[in-house]
Amino acid sequence: MKDTVYIDGSLGEGGGQVLRTSLALSMITGKSFEIKNIRAKRKKPGLLRQHLTCVKAAAEISSAEIQGAELGSLNLWFTPGKVKSGEYTFKVGSAGSAMLVFQTVLPVLMLKEEESVIHLEGGTHNPMAPPYHFIEESFAPLLKKMAVNISGELKRWGFYPAGGGQVTFKVSGRQNLLPLTLLERGEEVSKSAKAYSANLTPEITEAEASYIKSKLDWSDISTESQCHSVGPGNVIMAQKKYENITELFCEFGEKGVRAPKVAQKLVSKIKKYISSSAPVGEYLADQLLLPMALAKSGSFCCTGLSLHTKTNIQVIKSFLNVNFLLKESQNNWIVSVE
Repeated sequence: MKDTVYIDGSLGEGGGQVLRTSLALSMITGKSFEIKNIRAKRKKPGLLRQHLTCVKAAAEISSAEIQGAELGSLNLWFTPGKVKSGEYTFKVGSAGSAMLVFQTVLPVLMLKEEESVIHLEGGTHNPMAPPYHFIEESFAPLLKKMAVNISGELKRWGFYPAGGGQVTFKVSGRQNLLPLTLLERGEEVSKSAKAYSANLTPEITEAEASYIKSKLDWSDISTESQCHSVGPGNVIMAQKKYENITELFCEFGEKGVRAPKVAQKLVSKIKKYISSSAPVGEYLADQLLLPMALAKSGSFCCTGLSLHTKTNIQVIKSFLNVNFLLKESQNNWIVSVE
C-alpha cells in the first residue's frame, strides 16, 4: 500500500522503542505502518499494558484506525488521521512507565503551537525507563533550546510494582524546530544527590546518602523518605549541571539489595561520566535522536552508542529522509543529522 512503512519489531535490540518511535513518526508524517514481531527479543514478547497504552494514546491524539491493539499482540497496523492538540488523560493501569507513553505523543504535539495538556497515571520512576525527573531536569531544558516548552507537575510518585503515579505535562512548540548543537559541557554549575523513598524506613535513604558522602566530595547530598506514593519504592538521583547540559543519574533500590550497594552503583555511573568529556550520556543520546531528526539539522557528542540508540536511528530513517553521521572522537561519539 502507498505510504505504508513496514517495520520488523525484532530489529536491533527488538524492544518497545521500535514501536514507540514508529507511532510518533506515523502521526508526524501521516504514513501508515505495519509492525510485526513486536518486542520479539524480550522475555515477554508482544504488547504489554504500557505499550498498549502508547498505541491507544497515539490513536486518540491522531484519530487513527488500528488493528491488533490488544494485550500480547505481536502485530499491529496503524493508520493515523488528523492530529489534534488538546487535553488528554492516559492511564497505564499498572506500574508500566507513564513517561514512555508521554514520549510517544510528545514529538507530534511539540510540533504544534497550541498548548496540549497530558495527564498520565502509572509508573513515574521505573528502572527500565526514564524517570519523571529525567524529563524535567535533563530532557526538557534541551528541548527548550529547540523552541519546545514543556512544564511538568509530579502529583504522586509511582514505583514498581504498585505504580499509581500521577503526573501532568503541558506542551507547546513550533512547526519548525531550532537545531541543537551540543558538543561541550561548558563550566560546571552545580552538583547534588538525593535519596528518595516511599513507605520504607528512613534508615535506607540515610545509608545511601552516607555512602555517597564517603565516596564523592559533594556538599549537597540529602534524603527524602516520605514521597507520596501508593506503594513502597526507593531511588537515588544525582544531578551534574553544566552551562550547556544537565545530566541526571539514577539507581533504584531492590528487594534484597543493601542500601550501600545501590549507592555504589550510582557512584560508578557518576564516575564513568566524569571520566569522559562528552556532554550527552548514553540514555540522553537515545532521546535526542528524534527531535534532532525533526529539526533536520544538529549534532551532539555522547559517551557511547548503545544498540538501543542504533536501532532507533534505523527506525527513524524508515520514516524520514534524514542521514545520521556517526563519528568516533577520543573515545566519544559525535552524532550529526543532515
